[in-house]
Amino acid sequence: MTDTRRRVKVYTLNEDRQWDDRGTGHVSSGYVERLKGTSLLVRAESDGSLLLESKINPTTAYQKQQDTLIVWSEAENYDLALSFQEKAGCDEIWEKICQVQGKDPSVDITQDVVDESEDERFEDMSSPGLELPPCELNRLDDLAELVASSLPSPLRREKLALAVENEGYIRKLLELFHVCEDLENSEGLHHLYEIIKGIFLLNRTALFEVMFSEECIMDVIGCLEFDPALPQPRRHREFLTKTARFKEVIPISDPELRQKIHQTYRVQYIQDMVLPTPSVFEENMLSTLHSFIFFNKVEIVGMLQDDEKFLTDLFAQLTDEATDDDKRHELVNFLKEFCAFSQTLQPQNRDAFFKTLSNMGILPALEVILGMDDVQVRGAATDIFSYLVEYNPSMVREFVMQESQQNDDDILLINLIIEHMICDTDPELGGAVQLMGLLRTLVDPENMLATANKTEKTEFLSFFYKHCMHVLSAPLLANTTEEKPSKDDFQTSQLLALILELLTFCVEHHTYHIKNYIINKDILRRVLVLTASQHAFLALCALRFMRRIIGLKDEFYNRYIMRNFLFEPVIKAFLNNGSRYNLMNSAIIEMFEYVRVDVKSLTAHIVENYWKALEDVDYVQTFKGLKLRYEQQRERQDNPKLDSMRSILRNHRFRRDARTLEDEEEMWFNTDEDDMEDGEAVVPPSDKMKTEEDLMEPISKFMERKKLKDPDDKEVLGKSSLSGRQNPSFKLAFSGSTKTSLSSPPSSASLNPGSPGSPGSPGSGARSSPSTATVTTKGGLVGLVDYPDDDDDEEDEDEEDGETKEDPLPPSKKSKLSS
Repeated sequence: MTDTRRRVKVYTLNEDRQWDDRGTGHVSSGYVERLKGTSLLVRAESDGSLLLESKINPTTAYQKQQDTLIVWSEAENYDLALSFQEKAGCDEIWEKICQVQGKDPSVDITQDVVDESEDERFEDMSSPGLELPPCELNRLDDLAELVASSLPSPLRREKLALAVENEGYIRKLLELFHVCEDLENSEGLHHLYEIIKGIFLLNRTALFEVMFSEECIMDVIGCLEFDPALPQPRRHREFLTKTARFKEVIPISDPELRQKIHQTYRVQYIQDMVLPTPSVFEENMLSTLHSFIFFNKVEIVGMLQDDEKFLTDLFAQLTDEATDDDKRHELVNFLKEFCAFSQTLQPQNRDAFFKTLSNMGILPALEVILGMDDVQVRGAATDIFSYLVEYNPSMVREFVMQESQQNDDDILLINLIIEHMICDTDPELGGAVQLMGLLRTLVDPENMLATANKTEKTEFLSFFYKHCMHVLSAPLLANTTEEKPSKDDFQTSQLLALILELLTFCVEHHTYHIKNYIINKDILRRVLVLTASQHAFLALCALRFMRRIIGLKDEFYNRYIMRNFLFEPVIKAFLNNGSRYNLMNSAIIEMFEYVRVDVKSLTAHIVENYWKALEDVDYVQTFKGLKLRYEQQRERQDNPKLDSMRSILRNHRFRRDARTLEDEEEMWFNTDEDDMEDGEAVVPPSDKMKTEEDLMEPISKFMERKKLKDPDDKEVLGKSSLSGRQNPSFKLAFSGSTKTSLSSPPSSASLNPGSPGSPGSPGSGARSSPSTATVTTKGGLVGLVDYPDDDDDEEDEDEEDGETKEDPLPPSKKSKLSS
């Protein structure tokens, strides 16, 4: 039999860093004279040919992985792996390798792997570093090769950066660039492109400060125009000097600030447009460039924020009616970019920034701008407004509540936002979607503050529903006056879907405010008109709105739905959809399924009013389940005695006084549940029950008399209905004077039914059975009276007549058990 322990697959790593399967065979180890050492041998299992012969070198790093894999490098670019079928074979070969190398087999790698960067750390760090070739035209190729070879190694990159920085090499290179450009030396320009690109990847701030200085930055951009991969050089400098213009909308008096703005724009241009997209390995090499731009933006925001005259002039011109449209357009774009720069600030600095803007009157200024006709200006103002809402929605809410005391509803800031959302001319409603998100943030109670003196949620929602909600719902009400939507084009449907999405959010989060609005304005009926829309997404939005309302299980909503018969359009949409299995079908069925399980009042309403339309739907059980649930409810309503009897049985009707109640409950909870399931019925104690001796005497006499009777007598009692199953026997057990129990013993020790001394067997106790059964003490006998079994009435009456003649206990002494 073949030894599977040594069965292996041989793999080699190809140039694409993928493992190639070289064959399957069996591995062994032994001394090979030709190799002068112990070697690993793998022979193919197909023909016995040699797949692998590898000497175990004392210095080679072998690695064991996943218990069945051994990996090592045979040469610089030749990696090998043995994959074993069984762990035992892998362990044997691993022990042999470790034995040759003098290592403990418990290790997973036989040598300490030292990568190139580690090797370099052992070099003498006091060495002078890299020596750069002279900065001459004929040596540019050597310099380009040196830069390229240094980039993969962190230590060599560091040494190269130090050498370039210390020798002022960048300025020398830029002088050569002018020479090459004048001579139209394309080869030299290509080398300079590679060199400057490599210097960017050195990721060193000191070099960036030189390259981005006022006198050097345009020459650096010039070097990066001559990409050897492109047939023609790019014209970046021409764009920056002629096409891109710096506009001072408000004159900047600080020359340092102006220079910083120019520098940041150009560096951002280099990052975004000039440098090629970095590979995965190069991304981290440009982290310092990102940081340089980031900190420049922070400085610009800080310097502008500190210039009070500048900001005062800015807002004064924004709100001045005399300002012409072009100027205002430039001012708004500047403010938008200013706010965008602020996103780079730390949280505490951003707080100070927006407080400054608020104090300068940014919200009244935005209100003026949003009232203009220029679409571009309004778009920029919307972006600025979004920065403010995302930063501090409470600040915006406070402003609009204050202005409502002075202005009409039409010119309130929030109503302007709603109107722009409604009037968005974009076919895809891109701006409307953005504005709807801002409104949702403003009406979200989760970000509203509650203080000791006031509750923002109450105040703002009262304001919103009084002054703004009628503006938001106007398109919905205008389009749903008939049984079908008045306008059903795609853009109108998209807008109504957005409005419905916001109203659905309000239903979930605003409780009584939205409830009053929906019921008073009959909003749900108008919304359900949209289920007749030709656009499925709008009909589904209407269904989702109703489903959220039903999901609240609020009887105010339920009565409103029933009073206005609002399931009618839903059922009409369901029937019009036919047998198509689509999202509409599933959404409506899910709604009815939820009603069936959780909402009794709506269940009755649906069955009583719409059953004829739904009774033929049988591919799901939802509607038949609705009818069944309805009939069960009606049965309980028509037969209140059933519910009251169950209630009596649950609550122990036969009680003497409050003290008895407490004793019975304590006894009930102390009774072992398993015993109850086995058939034991507990007789509750009575304050007037006799002692055990008083009860035992007449019972003993009765049992003796029964033994003398005809053994063919029928059962005294009918089958028990307490548990829904018969128990073959019972025994009497008394545990103290306060407890009498009936229990079902094992069948081997039981008395047969109908035999002398076996008057019947009680069930195990029933809280759910519809019949009423009690255990009574008659003539000293503890037995069951089983009402439902009519067939046994005569037998029971005969038996009871015999018992009452001998009854030694007055009625006041009878003990009764309610299950």
